[in-house]
Amino acid sequence: MKTAIIFGGTGFIGSFFARHLIEDLNYSKVFLYDYESFSEKDSNYRINMFNNDQDIEFIRGDVREEIKWMPSQSIDLIANFAAIHREPGHEDFEYFECNILGAENVCAWAERVNCKHLIFSSSIAPYGPSEDPKDEDSIPVPITPYGSSKLVAENIHQTWQSKDTLTRKLVIIRPGVVFGPSEGGNVSRLIKAVLNRYFVYTGNKNTRKAGVYIKELCNALIWVFESEKAKKDGVTIFNMTMNPGPSIRDYVESIARIEKKRVFVPNLPSTFLIIIATILDFFLSIFKITHPFSPLRIRKLTRSNNIIPSYLINNKYKYKYSLDSALKDWKNECPESTMPKL
Repeated sequence: MKTAIIFGGTGFIGSFFARHLIEDLNYSKVFLYDYESFSEKDSNYRINMFNNDQDIEFIRGDVREEIKWMPSQSIDLIANFAAIHREPGHEDFEYFECNILGAENVCAWAERVNCKHLIFSSSIAPYGPSEDPKDEDSIPVPITPYGSSKLVAENIHQTWQSKDTLTRKLVIIRPGVVFGPSEGGNVSRLIKAVLNRYFVYTGNKNTRKAGVYIKELCNALIWVFESEKAKKDGVTIFNMTMNPGPSIRDYVESIARIEKKRVFVPNLPSTFLIIIATILDFFLSIFKITHPFSPLRIRKLTRSNNIIPSYLINNKYKYKYSLDSALKDWKNECPESTMPKL
């Protein structure tokens, strides 16, 4: 009878990981601690994931505040996926408030319930953008508030583990762009832009964007967690991306193959696009109109995240999904949120 709690449990990664804990590791109870329930999420797919599932229990709470809720049974695993991550979309202080204060509160709660196993979802953002390959041994050089806040949060979790190095186990996963059913993020926007023919290359088709399918992430995270439990090392940090990481052109061509469409994508200078996006952003902000052509998003398309999952490679993890098979699986499971019809 194993019990887990997932902070940020009704979010994208948290909800999928909960399903994997129940189906793959036979957890009898998974608590989902979040400030929003499934019914409040803007996703029919996620709402229906645990319809009438007795193994799941929602606990309303905010990790930015002291966690006062206490379980009636022992907790075997804590997974901290609670975060503010969308860029652009938040003030700088919000990343630090949620990601750092949340880490402190989760670790303090882990102390109180005497849980020995903790998973923390960080990001590749602490590495900073780079055309050169970076792996787990590379020195982090974050350039954004989000990346900086995640790096500090990693250290907070490692401090928790250092207080009992013999029995406490910590796994830190650094995922790239995570995509899949109900994510509503960068890859969803890319798919819609490509299929509706308003996506353009920003001067470089070969910009690397480390990414991973949500089901692959859950498979690998469980594989690493179970593998490391029996080892002496108390802290494991690993990158979670496809190998090799796809380029922007790889994403576009894969989308076209899965949809069986001929897609023409023009290639325009990034400087020109940033100027246009800045002007558009200024005028639309006057009327409080949101749009997908953010100057920050265009700059991000010009910078590679060339992240190597060396831990998975060296330990011979077997990937289940290619980019094509991931997009195909996503479309089969959740077509209304993925491949819009023209």
